[in-house]
This record gives sequence, C-alpha cells and structure tokens, in this order.
Amino acid sequence: MKNVKDIINLGQLKASKYETKSIKEELRINLIEKLKAKKPIFEGIWGYEDTVIPEIIKAILSKHNINLLGLRGQAKTKIARLMIELLDENIPFITGSEILDDPLNPISNFGKSLIKENGDNTPISWLHRSERYAEKLATPDVSVADLIGDIDPIKANALKLSYADERVIHYGLIPRSNRCIFVINELPDLQARIQVALFNILQEGDIQIRGFKLRLPLDIQFVFTANPEDYTNRGSIVTPLKDRIESQIITHYPKSLEIGKKITQQEALPKGNQSKIYINEILKNLVEEIAIQARNSEYVDPKSGVSARMTISTFENMLSSAEYRAIINGGQYTFARISDLYGALSAINGKIELVYEGEIEGPAIVAQKLISQAVREEFQKYFPNPEKERKSKTKSGVYNEIINWFSSGNQISILNNTSDLQYFNELERVPSLKDLVKKVFSSKSKEDIYFLMEFTLHGLAEFSQISKENADEGLHFGDLLNNMLKSDFEDNE
Repeated sequence: MKNVKDIINLGQLKASKYETKSIKEELRINLIEKLKAKKPIFEGIWGYEDTVIPEIIKAILSKHNINLLGLRGQAKTKIARLMIELLDENIPFITGSEILDDPLNPISNFGKSLIKENGDNTPISWLHRSERYAEKLATPDVSVADLIGDIDPIKANALKLSYADERVIHYGLIPRSNRCIFVINELPDLQARIQVALFNILQEGDIQIRGFKLRLPLDIQFVFTANPEDYTNRGSIVTPLKDRIESQIITHYPKSLEIGKKITQQEALPKGNQSKIYINEILKNLVEEIAIQARNSEYVDPKSGVSARMTISTFENMLSSAEYRAIINGGQYTFARISDLYGALSAINGKIELVYEGEIEGPAIVAQKLISQAVREEFQKYFPNPEKERKSKTKSGVYNEIINWFSSGNQISILNNTSDLQYFNELERVPSLKDLVKKVFSSKSKEDIYFLMEFTLHGLAEFSQISKENADEGLHFGDLLNNMLKSDFEDNE
C-alpha cells in the first residue's frame, strides 16, 4: 500500500487494497508478529514476565475485554496505555466523523449519508495509533450522558430537527472511542446504574440513548482497572457486568527487592543537577526495603497496599535532600547519605494508609520505624550481626571499640545540612569505624567509605548497641544507657 498521506478519498483507499480489521483483530495480529520476532511486548514493565504479561497475551489472543485487578501502584494503567503499541500505525476514517467511521464499513448516520452523497470522492483522514486511546476515571458523578451520550437540544435547534432525529444525538466518550482502546479506571467506583448501561456495549456493541432505536456496532477494546479494596469500601462491579468482561487478570507488587529497584530507577528520573549526585547501591536497596517493610507492617493497612509510587517519591525526595544540602553549601557535587532518607519522610507519610494502631503512633513515627526496620534488614546482609557479636562476649569483637567509645560519653551528630567535609570530620572522630568499613568492603571510593561508616552507626543503633536520636536538625548518636537514663529523667520531670 502506498503512503497513507497520499490516500485522501474512498476511491483511492479501495484501489490500495486496504483491508479493514477490528481493533481486537489488529491487537491479535500485531501481537503474534511481535511474539514471532521475539520483541518485547510491554517495555518498561518489570516483574510481570511470568505472571501478568502471559495472562494479558492470552486475553488479547482470545480477543477479550480485560479487567486488571490489583492494589494501587501496580502499573495497571501503564499496561493499558502500552497496549496502543500493538495497534496498526495508522487507520483511515471518514473525515469529520465523530465516531471515527471506517470508510469501508460506516456505522453512523453521518458516515453512511456522506458516502451515499459523495461515493468514491468521500474524503478520508488517517488516525495515528497514539490517538486511539481514551481513558476515564470512574467517579460517582459520572453519568450515562458522559459515557454513552444524550440528546443535544442546541444541535436540534440549530439544525431545525426533531428530537426524534438521530442527528440530534451528542455522543459520549464511548462512541467517540470507536476503533480505539477505552479504559475505565477504578470501575467499582462507577454507580451500579452506570455499569448496567455498559451491558449491551460489551455484549453486542449496541448503545441506547433515551428512546432511540439505535444500533451502533461499536468496535472497542475495553480495559478496566479495579482495586480489591473498593469492593468493600466504596462499591463493587455488578455481577452481570463482571460476567461480560471475559478476562480478569490479577496484578501484584514486585516479588523481589531487585525488581522493585529496577522499577524505581526507571521511573524516578533525576531533575537537573541531581544526575551528578552519587548514590550507593545500598541506599537504593534501602528505599525498596522501606516499601517491603511497609507491606508487612502491623501499622499499615494491607488492604490498601503500598504503591510503587512511594518508593519513587521517596527516592526523588532523597535526591532533593542531598541537592538542597549541596546548594546551601555552595557545591555542585555531593553524595546521598543514610540521613537523607529522613529528609524523605513526607514522601513516605503520604503513601501509606494506617490501621488504628498506626494512627495512634502517628504517620511520622511509623515512617521512621519503617526506615529503622529497613536499615536493620539491610545491615545484616553486609556486616556481622551485632547481637551475635555481643553474645559471643569476645574482647576482640568487631564493634567493641566503637561501642566503648560511645559508652565513654562521646557522641556525634550527623546534621542535615552540614557540608561533606564536616560530615567526613564528624565520622572520623569514631575510632576504628573507618578500619571496620575497609575490612568489610575492599576497593571502595571515598564517598562509599564515609557512607558505609554512617551506615554502620545506623546499623548498631537499630541493634541497640548505641543510641540514635532524631531531631529537627539531624541525627545524634551516643551511648545507649546514657540516652535511656536521660529519657527516664525527662519523663519524671
């Protein structure tokens, strides 16, 4: 077929031997071609290679409408948007048609009349696949008129037509999405009477507007998304509608830290000079571990879930915390610290739904506990377990000199906005700390060494070997016993 831009009327389209396909046939054919060529189907979607994606592939091969069921932040909408890559690059439609009439198979009064009047001279236009996607968030105020359509009295008056004339209909979002992928997000939030209006469209392709005897065999690939939490909290998918959605596919959160990290690093794009900020891999792991701990926390509502957007926002805030420190200290290059995670508390607070016990603690305290649990989990992967070291009661324990230094009344402060030099000098005060890091980690850069020195202090604090106190200006490390006595004294006061 010659260049589509050169085909401008129905006669030329017929001469080009163009063959009409339904959208579901398009998706199926193009999917098969990609599978045969071993090309990626949903680029940028990680962790679903053996679970969700094969189910979607089977649904498309079966020409099914799809419901993606899963908790928030599981890439449901992103998957739906990527489906446009399985469409033909361009399709023809009758120029001026509100519902994108196929020139070879028109379904609207407008399309049929125009072809009857102009024949092979009927003008056609071409629609790129990027424009063949429509999306609607289901909310309680969505009406039948919004989705299906209604009578337009202004059009009736302007054209001097009776309300019984099909030409006075104003089409809603669904008819205007003919030959497109149409997505309804959060389907259970849609009122039951609106869901009922979708029955015939899914089953027969018909739409019913007021009293019109209207049959429009719409050609639409429907994708719905739903959150299991909504089934009890806000609404549900009515059973007859659920029965008409042929494939329901369950999504899930990343099943490993590495997959979660891959998603975060893909989505959390640095802004401006943030690309110059050095980030140790352990810190990237900690961001993901916070989400893992949150999903298993007694304070966080498991029915609500912990979105992947939490790790993305946390990572971005952490970078911004480091950037802010560099700016006020007159530098351009810096590296992210463990303490920068505490600068990202606002990103964590806003992304977790707490149960009653969590509300009693408060979101800020819960967020700090999640960071603490993440540090404790990651610390054991790289350093000897401090509890086992303490139980061994050996005088040559790897942490003894560090712990004894703090027990002698010494303390250090890792403040939020101190320069890198001040940060280095403060950590250098702790005897044998650098030697320990160099022993456990060989061939590390200066930034890595000091980052790991701070990481060691955090790890010892989480295993109750030294104390850690959170303050507005930063973190203070000291002797555990002295800190406990001080807290008791302040409580008594």
